[in-house]
Amino acid sequence: MSEIIKKANEFIVPVIEGMGYEVVDIEYKKVFSDMNLTFYIYKKEGITLDDCEKVNNALEEPLESCDITGGAPYVLNISSPGLDRPIVTDKDFQRSLDTEIEIMLNEKLNKKSKLNGLLKSFDEQKLVIAKDGNDTEILRTNTKWIKPYIKF
Repeated sequence: MSEIIKKANEFIVPVIEGMGYEVVDIEYKKVFSDMNLTFYIYKKEGITLDDCEKVNNALEEPLESCDITGGAPYVLNISSPGLDRPIVTDKDFQRSLDTEIEIMLNEKLNKKSKLNGLLKSFDEQKLVIAKDGNDTEILRTNTKWIKPYIKF
C-alpha cells in the first residue's frame, strides 16, 4: 500500500465515515496526464451525485491541512463503487448476505465454471450459496471473482 493511501486511510477516511458513508476503496493513480486520488464510497440507500459533492466539499480542508501527497498536484474524485463491483472484503460479503451473487470459478464445480445463487454464509475459507433449494459450498480459493448478480 502506498504511503499516500496509508495517509488517506489515517486522516481522510474517518472524515468520510463520520459523514455516514463507508469507504470501500481508495485509488491513487495516473489517469491521462494527471494523478488522481479517488475515494469510492458506499451507503445502503445508494450513492447520488449530491453525496459525492457533499463528500468532495467536506474533504477540501482536511486534505489541505494533511497534505497527504506532499505537495504533489492531483485530481480528487469521489465515486460510487458501481453495481458490479467485485465482492472482496468481509464487509462486502456481509453486505451481500441474502442477496444473489455470481461467481466465476478457477476450477469447474459440477461441470460449471460460473454459478449464481443467494449468498447464505461465508467465512475465511468458504462461502455457501443457495439455488433452487440446494446449498452449494465453494472454497474462496477456487474463485476468480465474485460479483452481485445483476438481472436485466
